[in-house]
Amino acid sequence: MPGEFLNTKEAARYLEIHEKQVYALIKAGKIPATRVTGKWIFPKKLLDEWIESTARDSLKRARKKSGRVEGALLASGSNDPVLDFLMTALRRDHPEFIIFSSNTGSTQGLRALGDGYTDIAWSHLLDPQSGEYNKPFLSALEEISPVLIHLFRRSVGLVVRPGNPSGILGFEDLVRGDVRFINRQRGSGTRKLLDYHLERLGLDTEKIAGYKDEAFTHMEVGLAVLSGEADAGLASVAISRLLGVGFIPVARESFDMIVGRSTFFEKGVQALIETLRSDKFRRKMTGLADYGFEDTGKILYSAV
Repeated sequence: MPGEFLNTKEAARYLEIHEKQVYALIKAGKIPATRVTGKWIFPKKLLDEWIESTARDSLKRARKKSGRVEGALLASGSNDPVLDFLMTALRRDHPEFIIFSSNTGSTQGLRALGDGYTDIAWSHLLDPQSGEYNKPFLSALEEISPVLIHLFRRSVGLVVRPGNPSGILGFEDLVRGDVRFINRQRGSGTRKLLDYHLERLGLDTEKIAGYKDEAFTHMEVGLAVLSGEADAGLASVAISRLLGVGFIPVARESFDMIVGRSTFFEKGVQALIETLRSDKFRRKMTGLADYGFEDTGKILYSAV
């Protein structure tokens, strides 16, 4: 089916690498590919699985290396522009602490935390049945005695091209046929939020042009919309402010940090919370409307 298989040029663009690097990966047997009528073809589903597997392996290798770096912590999971600003502020105010963060999506972040590949997981997973964020997903982390710490609240919604020329008002417009969508990767909290609303409204994903086109960060989604590559995508309100694209609110989310009980007392984690709660940092974030820092640092759950 169209879109499910990529040629070499499309695979290079999808992976954001040069075509020569794709051929090098093929030669080394490190990328899923098959040869059809003399040309290399890449099943997109297998390519996505390879990306996720590579991300996990990178976390594992980094985990081994970071054990020798004093003051260094590994983080993985969800993505938000505020995190980028936060990491910069932490390096400036507390240069003795380093947090290496990988954008793997909320689900993979929690899995990496449970497997011991990372110290911190960023997450905003909604449990549709309870309406709670993140807490219902901690049962699989009992071995590390998880601590759930609230970081901030944010508005998430549909980002559309400046002026909204396609006249998009909500999820129902995504199935019109003349709207090109840019999705987030499977396992991300944003993707799960989208699928929840599509199912709730009875909308068929097969009718959404671009549903299978995935981005790994909110910024990627925003840039795809700004460039005209897509008409809409789901992202945080910060993207609207930073890129000047339109924004249609969908949900108010709790963006949280999950760590093991022993990690919670690490000085680097405490410095992170201190930085996020500081007046200096909050003043810098005032331009990003619809972010709430009033409960930053609050422990929402702690395993005894």
